[in-house]
Amino acid sequence: MQTLNDIRSTFLSYFKNQGHEVVASSPLVPRNDPTLMFANSGMVQFKNLFTGVETRAYSRASTSQKCVRAGGKHNDLDNVGMTARHLTFFEMLGNFSFGDYFKEQAIPYAWEVLTKELHIPKEKLLVTVYHTDDEAARIWKEVVGLPEDRIIRIATDDNFWRMGPTGPCGPCTEIFYDHGEHIWGGPPGSPEEDGDRFIEIWNVVFMQDEQFDDGTTKPLPMQSIDTGMGLERISSLLQGTNNVFETDLMRALVEASADATSTGTEHSVITHHRVIADHLRSTSFLMADGVMPSNDGRGYVLRRIMRRAMRHAHLLGAKDPLMHQLVPALVRQMGAAYPELGQAQSMIEQTLLQEETRFKQTLERGLKLLDDEIGALPDGAALPGATAFKLYDTYGFPLDLTQDALREQGRGVDTDGFDIAMAEQKAKARAAWSGSGEAADATIWFDVADEHGATDFLGYDTEVAEGVVLAIVSDGKKTDALEKVGDAAWVVFNQTPFYAESGGQVGDHGYVRIVEGTHEVSETRFSGHVSDVQKRGGGLFAHYVTVDTGRLDVGDAVQLAVTHDRRTAIRANHSATHLLHEALRETLGDHVAQRGSLNAEDRLRFDFSHSSALSPEQLAKVEADVNRYIRQNAPVETRIMTPDDAREMGAQALFGEKYGDEVRVVSMGHKAGSGKGASGDTYSLELCGGTHVRQTGDIGAFVTLGDSASSAGVRRIEALTGAAAMEHLRTQDQRLAAVALDLKAQPADVPERVRSLMEERRALAGEVAQLRRALAMAGGGGTATPEARDVGGTAFMAQVLAGVTGRDLPALVDQFKEKLGSGAVLLIAEADGKAAVAAGVTQDLTGALSAVDMVKAAVAALGGKGGGGRPDMAQGGAKDATQADAAIAAVETILKG
Repeated sequence: MQTLNDIRSTFLSYFKNQGHEVVASSPLVPRNDPTLMFANSGMVQFKNLFTGVETRAYSRASTSQKCVRAGGKHNDLDNVGMTARHLTFFEMLGNFSFGDYFKEQAIPYAWEVLTKELHIPKEKLLVTVYHTDDEAARIWKEVVGLPEDRIIRIATDDNFWRMGPTGPCGPCTEIFYDHGEHIWGGPPGSPEEDGDRFIEIWNVVFMQDEQFDDGTTKPLPMQSIDTGMGLERISSLLQGTNNVFETDLMRALVEASADATSTGTEHSVITHHRVIADHLRSTSFLMADGVMPSNDGRGYVLRRIMRRAMRHAHLLGAKDPLMHQLVPALVRQMGAAYPELGQAQSMIEQTLLQEETRFKQTLERGLKLLDDEIGALPDGAALPGATAFKLYDTYGFPLDLTQDALREQGRGVDTDGFDIAMAEQKAKARAAWSGSGEAADATIWFDVADEHGATDFLGYDTEVAEGVVLAIVSDGKKTDALEKVGDAAWVVFNQTPFYAESGGQVGDHGYVRIVEGTHEVSETRFSGHVSDVQKRGGGLFAHYVTVDTGRLDVGDAVQLAVTHDRRTAIRANHSATHLLHEALRETLGDHVAQRGSLNAEDRLRFDFSHSSALSPEQLAKVEADVNRYIRQNAPVETRIMTPDDAREMGAQALFGEKYGDEVRVVSMGHKAGSGKGASGDTYSLELCGGTHVRQTGDIGAFVTLGDSASSAGVRRIEALTGAAAMEHLRTQDQRLAAVALDLKAQPADVPERVRSLMEERRALAGEVAQLRRALAMAGGGGTATPEARDVGGTAFMAQVLAGVTGRDLPALVDQFKEKLGSGAVLLIAEADGKAAVAAGVTQDLTGALSAVDMVKAAVAALGGKGGGGRPDMAQGGAKDATQADAAIAAVETILKG
């Protein structure tokens, strides 16, 4: 029997031998098609090659593409487990030509793969072609040799493919397998075509025309091929079944579910196992590609799939969480073809365990409420919408999960009533929203959110994506367009790689563009730059866009790109902040808690609770600890959990951040001597919604700029990382080298040389002061005689000195007092037109005379104010030294009494 892995390998090997580049599957989240929630076909990653916007080194390719159809306009979720063919996750085998070969080769390739490589009997196959595609019909008949009665012409869009209302399009040919007369159904185009006898197994699209707004078409300059064959569907055929769940891979997952629940696979329970097997694949692959469970966007669809599977596990009687136990079986089956599955296995298991543990806590209460409500209803009556909304709002039951449970009982849900209850809740949320200085604009943002839903943030995994303009808001009002260069407004896209300012991390910058044409001949119809991104009510990301060229309209599909270097620097600073926080806790104590932060492109700032300045030794230790964990180059891991679970693990919360019912927990670094698994071994564990480096080594380096006071009981550290840190260190080295050159010393000897010079300077300064005082005592440099005069019965010495500083005066006053024995002294030092004044009174006269009064009188005469000291010694200063004689006279007046 050919296994599913064998068939995939056979297909890719065949086309590799035909000169095709075997291209890895793209992620499930499309980066180049904002209209899709998930990749749903093989051509998604090649869209820009078909339109000519992009070129690559190859012109023919083959893939096995991961696909999910569980949300948006392609949704098979409700049918999984109920039919033999529907899956939420499947693989699409395909071969593609980008202007290389066309119908003459594409049709024979398909026939040869099916009949020679996969050994499907020719007589079991028939084909359809578009009714006007004579060329395809001729190739099937003349080149392949298919009888004309097995070539069916179809006049509907079933055999005509379009990328959209305008753009590339063309006819297609589909290959069908006839399961035989024992199965009901008719050939394509017949009244019984919906039966299961004739099953489409391959579709070949001939992308040959371009369609315009007026409905006309013209041939494309580059005619291309896009094919698709579902791997699970072809595998079921080759393995002798018409049920995809009976293929080897799906059967292995079904049996793993049965083993884990200790149940069989009989008819009464097989649907439960099939739902679990399919949903295990879709949830695991979505998480491996970066989608995490949340309450909106892709994360909400993921959670719906998870909870649908978990409910079926509950119906099987599983007492403990089941889904995480099945991940190893999935990795064994598909890990070789998709290594990302094995790489993310631990994260997938932990997330499934946390989600199911959390969901099981409310599932029984929710189902009891559902049973109680149903018990009170008449037979066959629909569940009231208000009850369905309560299940959603209180217990986290999506509407479709309630509908799924009721479908088994032949009941429905009053969806109109559900919508009314939902609208009422939104109205309450709108009324309660307090805003953040933008309350006047709150209504407009809730209107946008009500109409379009929350923005889907892609920035954890990519810096480039495509989006659709949902709304343009200027001065608090919606507008249809930004029309001219220089116009600026807030723009909301359906999805974005731009981070909106929050949690201390600044918003991203970047550009928005609309490029039309082909890679060779393209035109930028619009270009604008994003200078700010803010969060608004209803989960919206508002981008402040300024027009550089062209015009931007609501409904435009655009290219979005974050400025890479700036985002890289911001990420490094944010991750370094987490390491800094933990290093401070370990150095200073557990009382350290974040009190604010800034993570910008050029620096980081971290405020924390601590009452005193850090010593140089403490600051050096903190810096060394952060750099040690940077060098460890440990992976930075993210998990989603409830705030309570996160805090129970020891995660630190961000100051001032508001948390919902789930949070992102970021862990980095492993403590010395620890393993790499348990959260207790993790160095830094914090609740954080920001963007971070992949490995701590990506931070590069960490340098503190110092510690300062921010407010009472709060200290602030500013620091640099990466290139900025290295530039800072280089500048410091240059400065040190310049100082060493001036000192005629080696850089390593500069500290000792500077200490020596400082000591020498202090000694010289002391000598100079001593010489100035000696000169002043000898009468040199003065304008008044140093001899004492009798003024009012008191011996008084007054002198105006040049070349003497104010610092020298107290010592000189003491020396003059000693020379007098009994009396008063007034000294005025003059420099640059300013005056310093000192007065002294010998101890025997302080009861009758105060040096403070003398100084104040002298200062006032010099045009100044104040002065003070002790009765025996006082000092002051003034701006005008020219009135020295008046100052001396003012003091003499005091002495005369």
